[in-house]
Amino acid sequence: SLIANWISELKAFAPSLKYFAAHPDLHKPGRIPQLTAAELDHHDLIITTYALIQRYKWLQEHSWNYIILDEAQAIKNPGTKQTRVVKKLQARNRLIMTGTPVENRLSDLWSLFDFLNPGLLGNSKEFGRFSKKLAKNPQGYAGLRRVVSPFILRRLKTDKSIITDLPAKVEMKTWAAMTKKQTILYQEIIEGIKQSLQNVGGIQRKGLILSALMKFKQLCNHPSQYLGLNHFEEKESGKFQRLREICETIYEKRERVLIFTQFKEMTGPLAYFLSTIFKREGLILHGSIPVGKRKELIARFQGRDYVPFFVLSLKAGGVGLNLTAANHVIHFDRWWNPAVENQATDRVFRIGQQKNVMVHKFLTKGTIEEKIDEMLEYKARVANEVVAASGESWLTEMTNEELLKILTLKI
Repeated sequence: SLIANWISELKAFAPSLKYFAAHPDLHKPGRIPQLTAAELDHHDLIITTYALIQRYKWLQEHSWNYIILDEAQAIKNPGTKQTRVVKKLQARNRLIMTGTPVENRLSDLWSLFDFLNPGLLGNSKEFGRFSKKLAKNPQGYAGLRRVVSPFILRRLKTDKSIITDLPAKVEMKTWAAMTKKQTILYQEIIEGIKQSLQNVGGIQRKGLILSALMKFKQLCNHPSQYLGLNHFEEKESGKFQRLREICETIYEKRERVLIFTQFKEMTGPLAYFLSTIFKREGLILHGSIPVGKRKELIARFQGRDYVPFFVLSLKAGGVGLNLTAANHVIHFDRWWNPAVENQATDRVFRIGQQKNVMVHKFLTKGTIEEKIDEMLEYKARVANEVVAASGESWLTEMTNEELLKILTLKI
């Protein structure tokens, strides 16, 4: 998706640059021709992905003038192969772009600067000790900012001195009630957890909790997702009912909407349900759709013909795309990191948007989704502090009593 977007931007703003897209889906017969050093130098720009740079030695071995990382949070984990390969690339100049330099931990920032200016923030262990002290003494952040600020150019879309014509963004929590079927199944899961927690410990206990958590999230979306069924009735899901209410208003205004879900298996049922509301087909994008096809889908949605909705998986469609034809965003289920959700919203709330943007974050009343929302709000407040646990792991560290209190359905 990102490669196709960059190609579109190049054609619009720098058509004279000679580029080569190093991705098999953009070449026939699905293979990239290996370029020699001289052939690489003949191009102004090579575009590839973090995954493919690990595969192609001829890209790794070249000496570059510039290496530019888009969505640079992809190298936030120093121990991954992806990060190690990228950091070994040779270049005279290095530049990164990211909207989320700190997603979960302050060590994310260290890893980015280890690529840009190795040694500026010390080694990983030294920075780890430093960041622990910051948790007890937040005043120390001023010193860290003084060190890194000369290397950072920050731009906010909300800064009217930079962007004078960007419309407003309104974010709201959209609550859905549990249906009778959802309530019964939710209680059944809780009873099963109560019994199982008495007999497991250690890694098995963590696995049990994470498995149950996934079941709760699926059930809050729709009982059929949790049960593995193919038929999704509107009356069985509070979220589907709320989705109809919102989308009927969007349809009346002839506006467009993006719907994000973390579950690939929900993209199809959501698209079918939405087609009954908008009286026409929409589009779907998830990780299994080839890169070439994604470019076509984006062009269709951004085109003049009215395509009312676009259902996207959060990971495949949440970064790098320009989808300003929509001015409504619905987060059908919640991810563990507010930065990831914000990036998805920014597919719409960006330069080129002409209308006010409405963002709905779906929550099922009285369920674990309320606790996830509280955790997301906390993470947003402490984005510049060290967060010891990320994602769903915070639940696995609770006592049985604390866990059951969190999971209990409040009706």
